[in-house]
Amino acid sequence: MLTRREALLGTAAGTAGAVLLAAMAATPALAQVPAADIKSLPRQKVNLVAPPFVHEHEQVATGGPKVVEFQLTVKEQPVVIDREGTTMRAMTYNGSIPAPMMIVHEGDYVELTLVNPETNEMPHNIDFHAATGALGGGALTHVNPGEQVVLRFKATRTGTFVYHCAPEGMIPWHVVSGMSGTIMVLPRDGLKDGNGKQLTYDKLFYIGENDFYVPRDENGKYKSYETLGESYEETLNVMRGLIPTHVVFNGKVGALTGDNALKAKVGDKVLIVHSQANRDTRPHLIGGHGDHVWEQGKFSNAPAKDLETWFIRGGSAGAAFYTFLQPGVYAYVNHNLIEAAELGATAHIMVEGEWNDDLMAQVSAPGPIRAI
Repeated sequence: MLTRREALLGTAAGTAGAVLLAAMAATPALAQVPAADIKSLPRQKVNLVAPPFVHEHEQVATGGPKVVEFQLTVKEQPVVIDREGTTMRAMTYNGSIPAPMMIVHEGDYVELTLVNPETNEMPHNIDFHAATGALGGGALTHVNPGEQVVLRFKATRTGTFVYHCAPEGMIPWHVVSGMSGTIMVLPRDGLKDGNGKQLTYDKLFYIGENDFYVPRDENGKYKSYETLGESYEETLNVMRGLIPTHVVFNGKVGALTGDNALKAKVGDKVLIVHSQANRDTRPHLIGGHGDHVWEQGKFSNAPAKDLETWFIRGGSAGAAFYTFLQPGVYAYVNHNLIEAAELGATAHIMVEGEWNDDLMAQVSAPGPIRAI
């Protein structure tokens, strides 16, 4: 009898092969890449870092295009997703949810090595929403356990883009199990406001929002599983109900609150990149605003200004630029407040600095009601 791993591998391999052939036939330009010219470009190897932080990068590019090298290693692992210790059988890139952010400039070449260790159960690949052709690279990056692959694509469009795992027949399961991240393609001359004025950020916070679907037992307790294969059918049944059990920022309820709160100072100009690979969401900074917001993540479009809440479509990433003006704890939430307060989609930003009474002041402290 086939094991569940063998059955899933076999199904994915058969369909992926057909998709690969069709995709390559539909993109003959792949064979016309001027490889000699690309080989002459300078190369930069980047060590990715875990969210909510990002690797060192230039906001304004110096020099011409280059080949930027990244590596992602697939890690299938149990992950605790709330304060009660609920454990999900997760699938990740580099062990983090969301996967690390990659940053390049328009005209650069992204060269990704995708590694799927032999110890994993599942086949994996990667679909870059920033890429052109071959299912975003998904048709060219299918790797079974014990394999690796190298993909190169040219960053032709600026903006913030989702990437995610997309194995044929198992895409939703892989995505809602943690396999999504973000790539940001900056204009070579940096970010601009709607009037062409330079926007330079002091900090970049990367927030990935995920919806999880954890099965419960007959007593209503969340279930845990020894392997991915064992979790598959029951997780799929919960997914088909379209009601998440958790909606979280950066992989866990409370991942960005308390001791893990993000930190800034009054006067800091902060770029917040927010991604959601599966469902629509509505970020809101309580006590602040979006000075400049690229809701659709496209830096070639002029940003919206002075937004109270912005909209991130499922399967996309957006960016909001804000200068903090007051100290204190700011709650950054999905403004579906049920999902923020009850399911986990809340982060905190702790801002240090001097209070400005002109912007806000408590005129009188709480006390007895006075007769008028």
